[in-house]
Amino acid sequence: MAVDLRRTRSLAATAAAVLAAAALSACGSADADQAAAPAPTSAAPPSSAATSSSAATSSSAATPSSAVPPIKGKLRGYGTVRQLSEAADLVVRGEVEAAGFRVDEVLRAAAGSTVRAGARITLASLPSGVPDAAHMSTLEAGQVVVLYLAKDPTAPTFRTLSGDFGVFDVSGTGAEAVAVTRSQAMAVSGLLTEDPAASGHGFRTTLGQLRTVAAQVR
Repeated sequence: MAVDLRRTRSLAATAAAVLAAAALSACGSADADQAAAPAPTSAAPPSSAATSSSAATSSSAATPSSAVPPIKGKLRGYGTVRQLSEAADLVVRGEVEAAGFRVDEVLRAAAGSTVRAGARITLASLPSGVPDAAHMSTLEAGQVVVLYLAKDPTAPTFRTLSGDFGVFDVSGTGAEAVAVTRSQAMAVSGLLTEDPAASGHGFRTTLGQLRTVAAQVR
C-alpha cells in the first residue's frame, strides 16, 4: 500500500506545534506560581546596642528616684478662744524674757501641772519641717502676752499652740486690759463661737474675757 508522504509531513508538523504550545503553557504557569509565592523573610536579630538601650530603659524605670524628705502637715487652725483653752496644757499671762518666760498668772492648767505664778518656763519653737513655721512671729524679751501652750512630752518645755494661734498681745492692766491676737490670718474669730465675717482679720478681746473662758474649761 502506498503511503502519502505529504500527508505524513503535515500531521507531524501539526503534532510538533501542539507539543510546543503545551510546553510554553507549562512554563508560564510555573513562572506565575513562583511570582505569587511570598518571598521568604528572615527577621534580623536585634543589635547589641538596641538590647543594651532597652535593658537600660527597663532598669531606669524599675529603679525608684531619690527619696524626698517628707513634709510635715500644716498646723491645726483654731476658731475660738474656747477651742484654744480646751486644747492647751497651760494658759498663762506673763512677760517674755531673754532666757524664757516669766509666769505672772495661770489662767488654766491641765491636771498634774506644777506651774504657778512666779515660775519661769522654757519656750520651744515649732518643729522644723512645718510649712507654716516660716510665717510665724517671734516672741521677744519685754513682750507681755497670754500664751496657750502645749507641753512637750519628752522635755520640760512648752510650745504655743499652732504658733501664732496661741499668742495674744496684752496692753493695759486689770480685767479690762486689751488682748489682741498676734496674727490676723492665724487667729481665732470669736470667744465661744466662730464669726466667719471676722475670719482673717484678727480678734480683739479683754484679759477678763480670756480668764472667763479658761475658767469654763474643765
